[in-house]
Amino acid sequence: MSTPVSLISTYPDLRGKVALVTGGSRGIGAATCMALARNGVKVAVNGRDEAAIDAVVASIQAQGGTAMAAPADCSSLSSVRAMQENVSAALGAPELLLPFAGGGSSKPMPFSEISEQDWRSSLDQNLTSTFFVLKCFLPALLARGGGAIVTMASAGGRMAAGAPAAYGAAKAGVIMLTRHLAAEIGASGIRVNCISPSAILTERTAARIPPERQEHMRAGFPLGRLGQTEDVAAAALFLLSSASAWITGATLDVAGGRVMS
Repeated sequence: MSTPVSLISTYPDLRGKVALVTGGSRGIGAATCMALARNGVKVAVNGRDEAAIDAVVASIQAQGGTAMAAPADCSSLSSVRAMQENVSAALGAPELLLPFAGGGSSKPMPFSEISEQDWRSSLDQNLTSTFFVLKCFLPALLARGGGAIVTMASAGGRMAAGAPAAYGAAKAGVIMLTRHLAAEIGASGIRVNCISPSAILTERTAARIPPERQEHMRAGFPLGRLGQTEDVAAAALFLLSSASAWITGATLDVAGGRVMS
């Protein structure tokens, strides 16, 4: 059985850059914020729970890093526009963009039982929120003539197994949106890639999934374990750094071998 990552790699080319991480107040987003800060990146931490955002910012600052709180509802265009203005004024326009915010119903249900509210909520929280962040922050990247974007999908958008249909459709949409944008702006010096995780043990999922269920789930992964938030953070840093300079429009499955393509 393989073991979780214990150290995040260091990428010297990231030092001094500015990053925005939406959904950065908890779980994968928070781990990515911390990893970026350890690489000398100035981090704008987005979320909707201001207490959770402040906790991540405080942790980064306690370790000598630079971070700011950037609360906003990413499913609201006006809220994202206001966040863009605040972040740019405080830290400068981000060169690294990580629209990770997402969510939705955690309960799969028969297709005929999906309500309009469930459908629209899943698309708004996952696909529309990604689009709004890209729409508002992309002009500064284009003006700079360089940068890197990493979006957040899910194994639920790669395979029809387990995830709610609306959530899976939204995450599949994120993957295609990533490819379209990568093809459109590659000549501008901006790379756009996507991460697609599976079964990551965030605090929320660890509390929701009983230990015996976790043990059963491990058997479905060729690497013999569930994912850690640091696994995803490590993948994000690689895709942001010059180590992946010849990669754009790709979807990286951080899935322990459960998704292979």
